[in-house]
Amino acid sequence: MSPLLRRTTKKTKKSADERVVTLVSKPGCHLCDDARAVVEAVCSETGASWEEKDITQDEALHRAYWEQIPVVLVDGEQHTFWRVDADRLRRELGA
Repeated sequence: MSPLLRRTTKKTKKSADERVVTLVSKPGCHLCDDARAVVEAVCSETGASWEEKDITQDEALHRAYWEQIPVVLVDGEQHTFWRVDADRLRRELGA
């Protein structure tokens, strides 16, 4: 059968506790401080895990995001930047 005619299986949606939120930030950034508080609160509520990465310590992250920090990634894909909306992040995590 042609690959074009095959049905693709729908990806199983991960539960919030299987999701990973990454905050890309830098020291001394007041927007990063605000974003950290939102990410920490939402992840605490939903059970998602989160991590923070400093662009001053990672050249690839610096090249990719230096104009947008703070940046929030969900499972490695960009979710938002500059301001983090708690309700939108909850929805993304399926909560």
